[in-house]
Amino acid sequence: MGEVAVVGAGPNGLTAAAVIARVGVPVTVYEANAELGGAARTQRLGTSGATFDLGSAVHPMALLSPAFVDLGVHRRVRFETPELSFAHVLDRRSAHAWRDLDRTAEELGGAEGRVYQRLLGPLSEHIDELAAVLLNPLPRAGREGAALARFAAAVPSAMVLRDLYSERFPRAAALLAGCAAHLAGGGRGPAALGSGLFLAASAHAGGWPIPIGGSQAISDALAEEAAAHGAQFHRSQPVTDLRQLDEEVVLFAVGAEETARIAGERIRPPLRRRLVSTRRPPGSCVVHFLLREPVPWREKQLHRAGTVHLGGDARRVVRVERQSRTHTVQRPYVIVSQPSLFDGSRTGDNTQVLWAYCHVPRGSSADMSAAVTAQIEAAAPGFSDIVLERYAVPADGLEQQNAALVGGDITGGSMDLRGVLLRPRLSSSPWRIGRGLYLVSSAASPGPSVHGMGGYLGAADMLRTEYSLTV
Repeated sequence: MGEVAVVGAGPNGLTAAAVIARVGVPVTVYEANAELGGAARTQRLGTSGATFDLGSAVHPMALLSPAFVDLGVHRRVRFETPELSFAHVLDRRSAHAWRDLDRTAEELGGAEGRVYQRLLGPLSEHIDELAAVLLNPLPRAGREGAALARFAAAVPSAMVLRDLYSERFPRAAALLAGCAAHLAGGGRGPAALGSGLFLAASAHAGGWPIPIGGSQAISDALAEEAAAHGAQFHRSQPVTDLRQLDEEVVLFAVGAEETARIAGERIRPPLRRRLVSTRRPPGSCVVHFLLREPVPWREKQLHRAGTVHLGGDARRVVRVERQSRTHTVQRPYVIVSQPSLFDGSRTGDNTQVLWAYCHVPRGSSADMSAAVTAQIEAAAPGFSDIVLERYAVPADGLEQQNAALVGGDITGGSMDLRGVLLRPRLSSSPWRIGRGLYLVSSAASPGPSVHGMGGYLGAADMLRTEYSLTV
């Protein structure tokens, strides 16, 4: 057995294993599922042979992640980046977030375009510095003070635009509201809205890329890098108790609650109680579609978008998302990805795969496929007629697929200001949770999205602490 164990083989666990293996420390990865990748897996559903992303399908942070750059993910994975990063449908018209910010502002027109460009321009121009701040623990962000100050100043302006000027500048406000609502619960508060602002800025910097071959390609690239340096993998081997492991140093790339159960009394009671009672936002219901042909969008420009937001104006998006905390909304805010328009390997014929999700109360068993279909149909008349197969995964089903997605929460815990700072604790070394124990999943800093930074930073911290090694 290796000297270090990694429990969980999602992007963070695989990143941690690669970092550890590259410096010559033996490492073994234990994964409960038969496949590596966690929420970044791509599998066949049904009998068609088409492949579907079980978790996220579009990866804005993949181009910005220092971990992925260092580990050579971009050399192993080919990304296709749509010219139209995302679009937001407002009734019978849409707002378009092109990679080209000037084009976006020009299309918005007049004062609306100028306001949007003034807000997003400085952030997208300095996206690398901004990523260095937001993809690291906030207590260490002083290294990029100018970027942090620029971002902090932009958040109140974004809130004013989204909440107070949504009628005067409806399309710009909707673009921001749609990005903020990627975090379940409506993007309430400065931390959640800031995450949406960062997401919007990335759309006008490198764009929102789609990995050719699906999200699995990212996980496979990380696993290949780790294996090339000697990492060992044990699939279909869940860890339920530390006594199963010979290794004294353990990195947990699983949920906070599962980490507390496995580690037990090796975590001090106050922190263990915090992990067990992790604050979580609403869950998600994912719906996969196999289509006879591309979506018949009423507005033809939407065929060029990698991602489409459906949910009406900014105020309605915010209201519906807040309702999703406690209610199953009949006309939910829906996020749609069209990967096969940019990646022909998904189906192998003229059919298309479509990936969509909406937010629901945490742990819900509600099948939202009819509601999601209706929302798409409203923007694409005739959509129902081209659906060949449809697969819904309710919030509780997501947790069955991946135990880290507690109650269907895809963010590893709430992303309000408290949830950002206490992830899981306020420290320059937040990943250390006990002697020889580290939490490196999305439940730890810097949080959700497929960027591997929790695993990267947590592994580096472990190597400094346990081995006096610098990555």
